[in-house]
Amino acid sequence: MPTKAKIKPYKEIDSDVLTLVEEEAYQLRIGENPDDIDLDAIDKISVWDKSVKVEENGYYWKGEPFITKGKLPANDKPLVVELFCGCGGTSLGFELAGFEIAIGCDIHQPSINTFKTNHPNVSTVLGDVRKVNPKSFLQLLDGRQVDVLIGGVPCQGFSLNNRKRHEDDERNLLYKEFIRFVKALKPKVVVLENVSGMKSTGDFVKTIEKDLSLAGNMKVKSKLLFAPDYGVPQSRTRLVFVGIRDGEEFDFSEIKKTHGPETKKPYVTVKDAIGDLPSLKPNEIITKYKKEPFSEYQKQMRKNLKDDKLTNHKAPNHPKEVIEKIKNTKPGTPMYPKFKQRIRLAWDIQSPTQVSGGIRPQFQFGHPLDNRGLSIRERCRLQSFPDNFIVSGGIVQGRVQTGNAVPPLLAKAVALAIKKYI
Repeated sequence: MPTKAKIKPYKEIDSDVLTLVEEEAYQLRIGENPDDIDLDAIDKISVWDKSVKVEENGYYWKGEPFITKGKLPANDKPLVVELFCGCGGTSLGFELAGFEIAIGCDIHQPSINTFKTNHPNVSTVLGDVRKVNPKSFLQLLDGRQVDVLIGGVPCQGFSLNNRKRHEDDERNLLYKEFIRFVKALKPKVVVLENVSGMKSTGDFVKTIEKDLSLAGNMKVKSKLLFAPDYGVPQSRTRLVFVGIRDGEEFDFSEIKKTHGPETKKPYVTVKDAIGDLPSLKPNEIITKYKKEPFSEYQKQMRKNLKDDKLTNHKAPNHPKEVIEKIKNTKPGTPMYPKFKQRIRLAWDIQSPTQVSGGIRPQFQFGHPLDNRGLSIRERCRLQSFPDNFIVSGGIVQGRVQTGNAVPPLLAKAVALAIKKYI
């Protein structure tokens, strides 16, 4: 039976205000705007000490798992369950490839709210996966077999963007929870993804391949995939594990590249991705498109809109000194000398890897033309989320969600290759 929570889950807070830090050990004061933090001074604080336990996101659900049962449609599409689903980038990619999403599970309240908004018929489980009994999933599936179990195990402990990464980070062992569900649900296919940094953190890749293979009666292999090869306007590399039950080995060469030197299409640039979106001043919100799409990518992102409403396109509310910092930064170069990954974007490049809020839950990239950070819609575009995908939770939590997500077009390419094995 669905678990009843004593406290209602997350309600959307459209604000730049946090009460707890997103990923690292820096404590925001209540009411503090993260974009007001002086990054030139923050490196003097010992936030990178690996002996200091990383604080958790203040929007993590601490109670018993809160389960909301959806309604599975009666069709013959392959059925997908996703653990550590975040806002649903991987699920969306599988959905675009013709799969049916049955369940999404995550601890982050705004992410589950976003997941449910964009998959209204899906069952959701809000809570720490370590507290979740797989039998509750079986009840939500109404007796149907899981075809694919997917999971984006939390990656901060492996991430090359995390200066506190180390192999003993407790988040690195959450893959064992994924294995627990593999044993219980017995999916035909498993897909596990993480950041490329896992390759250089301990011996985790071989261990995960071995443990997953034993748990699922399959041969699990992994490969690094470069997101721009699949139409994503972002230089993002993900490590993907795939296993097929009962002995058949997955052939990674069947994941077909759509862009780049091996194809007829060039990589998608920042201008191709966001050049049609309206210009914004700091703290301005615009809800209508002002230009027609002028690239194939923009047309793809706007394809399934039911009306002409533009969502999630609000600029951060920067103080004057931050506006000046962006204004005086040449496109394509770092805004802060100590934080090389925080650049002002240029029109003719791919975006660097988006992370979940930057060094803090701040803006990570400056706009190529406007003197501001990116809106959540622009961050969605750089991740290949279409414009009909609505992100809940305001700018700060939107950054967390879009930074943690798997690009849907990358997930779609993987899903299409997997389909022949089911």
